[in-house]
Amino acid sequence: MILQAHLHSLCLLMLYLATGYGQEGKFSGPLKPMTFSIYEGQEPNQIIFQFKANPPAVTFELTGETDNIFKIEREGLLYYTRTLDRETRSTHNLQVATLDANGAIVEGPVPITIEVKDVNDNRPTFLQSKYEASVRQNSRPGNSIGTLTAHDRDEENTANSLLNYRIVEQTPKLPMDGLFLIQTYAGMLQLAKQSLKKQDTPQYNLTIEVSDKDFKTLCFVQINVIDINDQIPIFEKSDYGNLTLAEDTNVGSTILTIQATDADEPFTGSSKILYHIIKGDSEGRLGVDTDPHTNTGYVIIKKPLDFETAAVSNIVFKAENPEPLVFGVTYNESSFAKFTLFVTDVNEAPEFSQYVFQAKVSEDVAIGTKVGNVTAKDPEGLDISYSLRGDTRGWLKIDHVTGEIFSVAPLDREAGSPYRVQVVATEVGGSSLSSVSQFYLILTDVNDNPPRLAKDYTDLFFCHPLSAPGSLIFEATDDDQHSFRGPHFTFSVASESLQNDWQVSKINGTHARLSTRHTDFEEREYVVLIRINDGGRPPLESIVSLPGIILAVVFIRMKKDKGKDNVESAQASEVKPLRS
Repeated sequence: MILQAHLHSLCLLMLYLATGYGQEGKFSGPLKPMTFSIYEGQEPNQIIFQFKANPPAVTFELTGETDNIFKIEREGLLYYTRTLDRETRSTHNLQVATLDANGAIVEGPVPITIEVKDVNDNRPTFLQSKYEASVRQNSRPGNSIGTLTAHDRDEENTANSLLNYRIVEQTPKLPMDGLFLIQTYAGMLQLAKQSLKKQDTPQYNLTIEVSDKDFKTLCFVQINVIDINDQIPIFEKSDYGNLTLAEDTNVGSTILTIQATDADEPFTGSSKILYHIIKGDSEGRLGVDTDPHTNTGYVIIKKPLDFETAAVSNIVFKAENPEPLVFGVTYNESSFAKFTLFVTDVNEAPEFSQYVFQAKVSEDVAIGTKVGNVTAKDPEGLDISYSLRGDTRGWLKIDHVTGEIFSVAPLDREAGSPYRVQVVATEVGGSSLSSVSQFYLILTDVNDNPPRLAKDYTDLFFCHPLSAPGSLIFEATDDDQHSFRGPHFTFSVASESLQNDWQVSKINGTHARLSTRHTDFEEREYVVLIRINDGGRPPLESIVSLPGIILAVVFIRMKKDKGKDNVESAQASEVKPLRS
């Protein structure tokens, strides 16, 4: 390996001397910042420069953007080992330093810049191999058809990247060759000699060449000659007469067929016909669908007809093309038609102003309070009578004339909220047709339910004699509406005479603990009264009793206090027997 390295250095040195790189000051010199220009594509293993080291430096170090291409020998010969490519990297920023025998830097590092100079080694390319464009018939010469764009990776704004465009071939050459031209440098394709006619030739194919000073590339352009919209639609007749329909004619029904024709090229935007109703239908009750093959128009009902608002409608149609008309051509009376629509009356049921009515009141409102109202009207102008349906609790009544709704009994949110009933509106006279709407009564809460035990507490016991104070947990609830934080009950022993033996401590907003204050209890039944307050507005409270017996096995049961209303019993969520 050492021998190979020496031979490689010797070959470089011989090449260096043989090519004249050893001339002092031009191809060799001291270590200092330098810039070198090298053409891309040259043969590798070319010596760039020889740097001279000052003692105690004995070797050189090369760093930076070497890309594993640039090397430096011990003798200071800077060279490159592979062909350079400007399109990959146009500038290499290197640093050279001299080192002593121990590898310490003596001089530098100094910047060395390698500029890679461009040569024309890239062929110009189009973005795609085939393009499609269109030109209207009768377009004037000089009109732009489109612009072709090619790219060259060589250096911009140089002879290497300057591109030229030309048309190589036109097919067919009818009515003559040279109908198109392309701007040499801009690539804009234009109509050259005369206007085109689709009936002569509907399509042309061009071969386009782009070239730089050394390379050429071809692409193909298909040019379609398209019809111009110089003919207007013409109705077969201008007046389609009178049409009489009942106002309950089904939505979606086709009620009339209309027809216009267009002399432009078939099945193009110039000959396609769209029909618009421009007068007599401000509510948009009618629409026109067009058959794309025949241009026949079908007039359909889009919204229900209404005798009461539009008994007679003078409808005017306009036939138009989606493609704009050419300059100088305008629509005239031939593109317009009309007909008269008569709508006959049909007795219709009353119509509510809303499908659902909603009201909100407090559950403690006085009997006879107005809690809401509904409104309906009859299309024929008949009087309306209101009634209720589904008032299962008998809470409400409705004024059959005004639609006002009143309470006729105490309301109770806990029994049902929202309270839902149906309201019926019936026309007075006529066919007595009726309609139904919904009425929702939302009841807001009033604190009208005193606290109670959550469940019946059974099979609870203390073992006698007590070896330590015992306790049990019970839960309270009520039926009122609570905030998202839940209820907040307070608990206390209701009788002062029991406070020496029993105490109540609150656990949270719904649970409390009943505990014995000592262990000296007789074997008999004890009745413990507990006061529970809900803290509402106004606050309500109840006194519940906890009767129990202390025996060898003693049961404590929580019961309803017969002397208090609305007090129920509930089982504790956590009760553990106390053992002696």
